[in-house]
Amino acid sequence: MKNPDRNNHSGSVNEFVLLGFPGSWKIQVFLFSLFSVTYILTLIGNILIICAVNVDQQLHTPMYVLLANFSFLEIWYVTSTVPNMLVNFLSENKIISFIGCFLQFYFFFSMGTTETFFLSAMAYDRYLAICRPLYYPTIMTLQKCIRMVVCCWLCGFSCYLLPVYLISQLPFCDHNTIDHFICDPGPLIGLSCVPAPATETTCAVFNSVLIFSTFLFITSSYTVVLKAVLKVPSAEGRRKAFSTCGSHLAVVSLFYGSIMVMYVSPTSGNPAGVQKIVTLFYSILTPIFNPLIYSLRNKEIKKALNKILRSMKFVQHM
Repeated sequence: MKNPDRNNHSGSVNEFVLLGFPGSWKIQVFLFSLFSVTYILTLIGNILIICAVNVDQQLHTPMYVLLANFSFLEIWYVTSTVPNMLVNFLSENKIISFIGCFLQFYFFFSMGTTETFFLSAMAYDRYLAICRPLYYPTIMTLQKCIRMVVCCWLCGFSCYLLPVYLISQLPFCDHNTIDHFICDPGPLIGLSCVPAPATETTCAVFNSVLIFSTFLFITSSYTVVLKAVLKVPSAEGRRKAFSTCGSHLAVVSLFYGSIMVMYVSPTSGNPAGVQKIVTLFYSILTPIFNPLIYSLRNKEIKKALNKILRSMKFVQHM
């Protein structure tokens, strides 16, 4: 990630300072406590969903295999940023190394990209199950589902190599203070010694294409699903179909609604406060909502979780 051109600038940057959220020591301790609890609850919620899918044989289907992988992704998605943010709340210098900053940038946005692919795969699965029920068992076999999962992971971690490389090659001089709690492309581009409109435009176009293409695929899938559901003669059938898709649509709305605010336009033009609030929503709050949404709206998940809780109580009484 090093560029020899950066050596031509005085005081080339070897580390960055993440300002995070300003405030007194009491505010920092309060935020540390709040986000620590949020992080722990996010881990517990997503781990419980993974356990429920693994333990219950009835959940060994493509729909729940995708859900378990999605929960596993969410665990590492929050872990790529939150632990460092928690350390910075109680730290005086709030320093992150140059390499550490770009590694965080890469993993956080790669996992965010992987999430868009998983949401698309889950929409495709629901489309096949509702609109092509007779062909579903032959099209969406467990083996094909696993191949789809692998493809989502590989594509997600390949896509963001170019933006990370381009921004890492920018010349950073004496300015190393990032007014954010993560290494975000907008503030990083803003720290460049020279204007970088080509890099900023490339990243904006890349983000727009990625976000809109997956979002349009998901909305198109569910438009067809909605038409099919409305043709179902029984009210119970319609209710079950809507219930199956409702959880996924809620997660899609939360995730895409926030990232579109941030990354559809060049990000350096957004105020720092807006960047922090929106990033906070999709990077920390959305992952904690996901297990709640799926567990509260899905009867099969609730049954599996109840089995796990009952077995834990039985072990404790032994």
